[in-house]
Amino acid sequence: MPNIKSAVKRVNVNEKKNLRNRMVKSQLSTAIKKFNAAIDLNNAELAEKLLPQTYAIIDSSATKGVIHFNAAARKKAQVASRLADLKSGKIVIAAKVDNKTRIAEKRAKEDAARLATRKATADARAKRAADKAEKEAPKKAVKPDKKTDKKVEKKTDVKADKKPAKKVEPAAEEQTDKKPVKKTKKAE
Repeated sequence: MPNIKSAVKRVNVNEKKNLRNRMVKSQLSTAIKKFNAAIDLNNAELAEKLLPQTYAIIDSSATKGVIHFNAAARKKAQVASRLADLKSGKIVIAAKVDNKTRIAEKRAKEDAARLATRKATADARAKRAADKAEKEAPKKAVKPDKKTDKKVEKKTDVKADKKPAKKVEPAAEEQTDKKPVKKTKKAE
């Protein structure tokens, strides 16, 4: 904290000028953003209406000493150049996409790639299984029998070697949950 009166006054004046400069810079950036938004919307008429207002704000900020005169001239040239490019058709305005849409499109591409990979893997597995089944299919091989020297057909089917499953016979009498009734002899 300054001790001298002039230093205290200088701090106060600097704070006021800083506040004014920030307001002027804010007006300048807002005017340029509005103009650029009109260009991005492909609206040449609105951009032409905003051009003199944008020029005035740029010039006043240079006059107030917030930006240099050369910087002001450069900004005015950039603004005019964008408008001229829009009118001549040099600028092609692409549709703007927000981040949510961009992320959704990216996820959709990743999902499609993932599904394609899964399908390719499933197709490869199915092909391997078909090849394996084809190799293991029952083949008839002719081999000579050593004892009789006759040719005998032999199956190499795995399922033929297994014993048939036992059949389950249905019960002769149906079982019920009721208790059997005892018959008693009555005196006649």
